[in-house]
Amino acid sequence: MSKTPFITKEKAEKIARIYPTPFYLYDESRIRENAQAVKEAFSWNPGFKEYFAVKATPNPRLIQILHEYGCGCDCSSLTELMLSNAIGIKGEDIMFSSNDTPAEEYAYAARMGAIINLDDITHIDFVEEILGRLPETMSCRYNPGGVFKMSNGIMDNPGDSKYGFTTEQMFDGYGILKDKGVKNFGIHAFLASNTVSNEYYPILAKELFTLAVKLEKETGADIKFINLSGGVGIPYMPDQEANDIKAIGEGVHKVYDEVLVPAGMGDVAIYTEMGRFMMGPYGQLVTKAIHEKHTHKEYIGVDACAVNLMRPAMYGAYHHITVLGKENAPCDHKYDVTGSLCENNDKFAIDRMLPKIDKGDYLVIHDAGAHGHAMGYNYNGKLKSAELLLREDGSVELIRRAETPKDYFATLDCLDFYDNLGL
Repeated sequence: MSKTPFITKEKAEKIARIYPTPFYLYDESRIRENAQAVKEAFSWNPGFKEYFAVKATPNPRLIQILHEYGCGCDCSSLTELMLSNAIGIKGEDIMFSSNDTPAEEYAYAARMGAIINLDDITHIDFVEEILGRLPETMSCRYNPGGVFKMSNGIMDNPGDSKYGFTTEQMFDGYGILKDKGVKNFGIHAFLASNTVSNEYYPILAKELFTLAVKLEKETGADIKFINLSGGVGIPYMPDQEANDIKAIGEGVHKVYDEVLVPAGMGDVAIYTEMGRFMMGPYGQLVTKAIHEKHTHKEYIGVDACAVNLMRPAMYGAYHHITVLGKENAPCDHKYDVTGSLCENNDKFAIDRMLPKIDKGDYLVIHDAGAHGHAMGYNYNGKLKSAELLLREDGSVELIRRAETPKDYFATLDCLDFYDNLGL
């Protein structure tokens, strides 16, 4: 899949005069096109809803765009619930999927009317004690254990995952919930991350649909929805083929008709909780080359660092890089592209073949729209960058300002020190 910058070198220079690098840039038109494609891919299911994984890109402006296409929010913490509530997304448009959850977060979710997705069987009594009584609609997260396989091999290892109910606990839990007055039930599972395969959702769906039929038959629980969660990935490498959401939707439809419809469960709604697929390819980190270093290797130092995009340092993840203005130049120079943190893993690329890079060049780091800005931190006192939206008309909108030193010091409860900063 080709990797194309959203902007030219000239456009980057123009933006940087107002919003200095590094900055995140999101493409509104592509976000909208993708949201519409997801909606159409599952339009065969009248109850379908995508609950965007807020953790991936917790920016209200972007979430509001997705909400225009019927998307709700998948929240995993109090602040994510608060963010969603503040922009008017509440009630059953919220799926609260968390683990090791504090009591006050369950209470807030219940006040919002969110659907609570339980991570553990012991949380049934925990939630009942907090709320006084259980909501009429609840969901449980399923973890079958073992390994999750597809035709191309082992995709992930649910048996090592901290999340979810065992198979036996699902049956016990639904019986307990039903006895405690729950009327509407959901099933949720996340068994593999960043799958670049049209097979994942249909295979997962078949497993969950089969479980749903057995649960309804053996416990009498009325299964209203099945949540396939996230896991649909994106092609970070330029030679990877992207997932086809239309084919994925058709694959789930086929399994739905094979398993649920014959069991008299043809009214079950399908939910998804995609983050990376919804936003990942549509955000890019723009940074400037500020240093060259010629030692044991050739280094290009940029003004972004792992604070701005942690994935390469944390996971060794590949993110494609384009040098603006040199898109067609030969990639005949081998570089490590580095940030300025006091950590040797603060590198966006290692031994990467790129065009010759000069100080002042703008670099675009692709596929940073999910789990990018959201995972930022403040090590070395570094500050998180601005987020910008490239509007459909070509204009640029500031949707999160860059942090300042005043933000960094704001939580220090030491008035003399704070006054001495002169901020």
